Amino acid sequence: MSDDADNGVLEHLRHIRKGVDELRLDVTDLKTRMSSVEVSLGHVLTQIGLQSSRIDRLDERVARIERRLELTEA
Repeated sequence: MSDDADNGVLEHLRHIRKGVDELRLDVTDLKTRMSSVEVSLGHVLTQIGLQSSRIDRLDERVARIERRLELTEA
């Protein structure tokens, strides 16, 4: 009986080990994909910052043009 119980336990442990190995592969894949998302998000945020900078410069140019043409109230 003891051998049967040991074999049953070992079979359960093998099954658990297989599940853990599959989870390990899934987590590794998810980490890789998450890193890719983070890099892409970084690029998007950089582009938003660059666009904001360009808009600020355009705002300054428009204000200067308005002053030169005396279109603004002092």
